[in-house]
Amino acid sequence: MTPTANPQTDPWRDRVDAADWATVTAEIDEYGGALLPQLLTPTEAEQVREMYGHDELFRSTINMGRYRFGEGQYKYFAAPYPEPIERLKQALYPRLLPIARDWWTKLGRPAPWPDTLDEWLAMCHDAGQTRSSAILLRYGAKDWNALHRDLYGDLVFPLQVVINLNQPGVDHTGGEFLLLEQRPRAQSRGTATLLPHGHGYLFTTRDRPVRSARGWSAAPVRHGVSAIRSGQRHTLALVFHDAA
Repeated sequence: MTPTANPQTDPWRDRVDAADWATVTAEIDEYGGALLPQLLTPTEAEQVREMYGHDELFRSTINMGRYRFGEGQYKYFAAPYPEPIERLKQALYPRLLPIARDWWTKLGRPAPWPDTLDEWLAMCHDAGQTRSSAILLRYGAKDWNALHRDLYGDLVFPLQVVINLNQPGVDHTGGEFLLLEQRPRAQSRGTATLLPHGHGYLFTTRDRPVRSARGWSAAPVRHGVSAIRSGQRHTLALVFHDAA
């Protein structure tokens, strides 16, 4: 069900490393979100989509309408994660870490994140945040995701990644990824991005630094998904802190 990697290679790390990280950093600094390269091939994306029907891979299922989160359904993967998910998280974390530390330095906040994801998750677990947080979401026609933030506890990594597992315009219409930024002493700013098949999108989990006349201020950011007009859309969400 999951692809088997040659022990001498790591295709997911190679794809992450192939990103122009200077451009990605500049874009997320400016907008709070940035498109990443194709992180999953069409075959791998299909394999991850098919995991949705295997309940043994998940720890819980959430009906979004029941909790007024929007409409649709998602499942939290159980740990340990299937290979593509674990490999991508391990590959992405060291690339995201410099951005996270720079942001918290600008905001005058202590940056608690160690050099490796395993060390950081151990800190989460010691603080009582022990539940796995990678998510597989499924949207059908007219489903949508309300604007929200994925915090889950006191320990938060400020960046996360989503991957569209379907082909826009073929498998679904609509379903743009939304960011809404509440700018200090100004009107809120929204962005909408239609994610290409298998590509990642990096965005802020909670807030981000914006420059003002008084220095750096924190702009809260929420994210969501616009209504699916037709078809079906699956999304893999990679959160880099575990849940309480």
